[in-house]
Amino acid sequence: MGRLRIKRGPGKREVRGKDFRLADEVRYIQRRAAQNDSRIVSIGSLLLFSTETGDAWMLDPADHLAIPIARQGAALAVHIEDTDMNFAVAWTGNYQIDGDLFIYRDRDSGNTRSIFGYPTQRIAQQISETLGKA
Repeated sequence: MGRLRIKRGPGKREVRGKDFRLADEVRYIQRRAAQNDSRIVSIGSLLLFSTETGDAWMLDPADHLAIPIARQGAALAVHIEDTDMNFAVAWTGNYQIDGDLFIYRDRDSGNTRSIFGYPTQRIAQQISETLGKA
């Protein structure tokens, strides 16, 4: 894994693969959620975001995979296998963005959550910039 570009807010930071830990970025966005701070972080093809309501998510836009990582300011457990060369995430469901609506379908239960109030336009824009599509 060469260099990854990690974009946090208005600045950018480049990290060598062996120095990068996805779990560190997850903890960062969980802290932002605990402070009700809306942020979007893109890491390669992944997108992490926090909301003013204290929720946070990690998304794989290429496959529409998602995992909630904070809810109402409380960090949620996330299973990540992180090595020097790569990482794996235990994705729990799929998502879609439909206008102002963020929709999440849990794989295990089949339950669907439809959520208003997330920064869906900003998320879709970041996905578009990262992958070249929304």
